[in-house]
Amino acid sequence: MKKIAVFVAPGFEEGETVTVADILRRGEMHCDLVGLENVVTGAHNISIQCDRVIDDEIAQEYDMIVLPGGRPGADNLRDNDLVIKAIKDMKKEDKWIAAICAAPIALERAGVLEDKNFTVYPGYDEIIKSGNYKEDIVVVDGKLVTSRGPATVFEFSYTLLDLLGVDTSILRERMLYNFVLEQ
Repeated sequence: MKKIAVFVAPGFEEGETVTVADILRRGEMHCDLVGLENVVTGAHNISIQCDRVIDDEIAQEYDMIVLPGGRPGADNLRDNDLVIKAIKDMKKEDKWIAAICAAPIALERAGVLEDKNFTVYPGYDEIIKSGNYKEDIVVVDGKLVTSRGPATVFEFSYTLLDLLGVDTSILRERMLYNFVLEQ
């Protein structure tokens, strides 16, 4: 079973964070909420008890890290040295790195967007100076996965599972995602 760490920083986007963790767990992945603190409050004043607090060994323990967006959550991820170390370590070990919404700003600080295709929340494409911005819902470039924001979180999460070898067709159907697409 693959192990995934979803980072949780103060001011995180609740919908992105919880939905990613929920879908990954429904896909039978081991998914931990890894906080910058034990209890973290999101952008809309929802607090989450994390499974663990980040340390400098995260990259050795997980197959994938996921960075949710939100403001100031994405800023707090970008400005945290342990998060940046984890991103760099994951890249060095050729493991999966995923970010949604504004969180690619942390990827830029860690230097992983250089020569990579990515997407980001509208407007942040003007802030991020490295990489090659695409307006797609989800962009996969090697072991880097990015997505646009709260409304794209389902496709982002299913893509993560697909990349980890899970057939998401039944899960998409059970969660009525296919029904939404038909409307």
